[in-house]
Amino acid sequence: MENILRPLLVVGGSLVITLAVGWLVDLLLRRADGRHHETPVWGLLRLCRPPLQVVLCTALLRASFDQLRLDVVKDHRAGLGQFLTLVLIAASAWLVIRVAATVVQSSYARYATSTRDPARVRRVRTQVTLIQRVVTAVVATVAIAAMLLTFPAMRTVGTSMLASAGVVGIVAGVAAQSTLGNLFAGFQIAFGDMVRIGDTVVVDGEWGTVEEITLTFLAVRTWDERRITMPVSYFTSKPFENWSRGGVQMTGTVFLQLDHSAPVAAMRDRLRDILGECAAWDGRDWSLAVTDSTPTTIEVRAVVTAKDADDIWTVRCAVREQMIGWLRDHHPYALPRVVTSPAALPPGDHWRELTGGDTGMAASDGQTPSLDKAPRTGRG
Repeated sequence: MENILRPLLVVGGSLVITLAVGWLVDLLLRRADGRHHETPVWGLLRLCRPPLQVVLCTALLRASFDQLRLDVVKDHRAGLGQFLTLVLIAASAWLVIRVAATVVQSSYARYATSTRDPARVRRVRTQVTLIQRVVTAVVATVAIAAMLLTFPAMRTVGTSMLASAGVVGIVAGVAAQSTLGNLFAGFQIAFGDMVRIGDTVVVDGEWGTVEEITLTFLAVRTWDERRITMPVSYFTSKPFENWSRGGVQMTGTVFLQLDHSAPVAAMRDRLRDILGECAAWDGRDWSLAVTDSTPTTIEVRAVVTAKDADDIWTVRCAVREQMIGWLRDHHPYALPRVVTSPAALPPGDHWRELTGGDTGMAASDGQTPSLDKAPRTGRG
């Protein structure tokens, strides 16, 4: 009877204590969250309940499994203790990572709600994301090292490993030069405010939005939903366009190639009407001017503004489409034209000398010889 009750008391007691502590912690966090709505940390800390319960249950079992007094436990006492120790270390690392993520996310949420500058919010978001990844990497590395040191063989090898750590570090540094360069470039991007999550950038001729920044790579989502993954070192070693730097407001241009007779003054009035009906235009500024001319056309430039890169694209397309349609319907003479006229041939005598042909009466009458009677050139 004792062989049945003792395991039930040890295992069942550990589970009951774990559930009771988890319920009590969740109750206290809910009350704290209800009293302090402006601080999201209490609500986010409730996400730490699962790892906390795993840590508590594993610690209780690790401390009391010797009391089971079962033959199976006695025969595998070392292995069971090793397993519970490994689970305890892993659960503790999970709890630390979850608590750190909760604190970081709550700090970012408070900053985002109290700051109205989108550029600063994106900058803090980028820094918070990289800090969270660094903390996760460090905690995971320490946890793995601690798990390895629980094995006696690893402790024996530890001394020789420390003795050769200098040489190994040099070799690893040379071998991972590219990875380390990307790692430091990630820190430089995060804290140097070069590019942030949500920025509109142009890299390698591709226009897109920065979607993700890690310690080693950066993902850009293009306008056609493609993802361009690039090493972060690219942004620290090569020039790129950041349309969101210093603010998200944008100024765009629309160029039109028109005839010299184009009604520029009427086009200004029409541009004002078009922008007045365009919801994407932010109303900050607009203009229309002749910026260049050629022997056959003039170049008319319309300048418009919008609140971000997506809206400036919409405004430019709307202005281009409606302006060309208005010119086609009301001022077709303003559109570019290709002027053609019949070819004028030289006088008859000179034409006969050039071609070696007989122009007949057309030359003697002073008329231009017909093109149909001209000699063929051999090109068909």
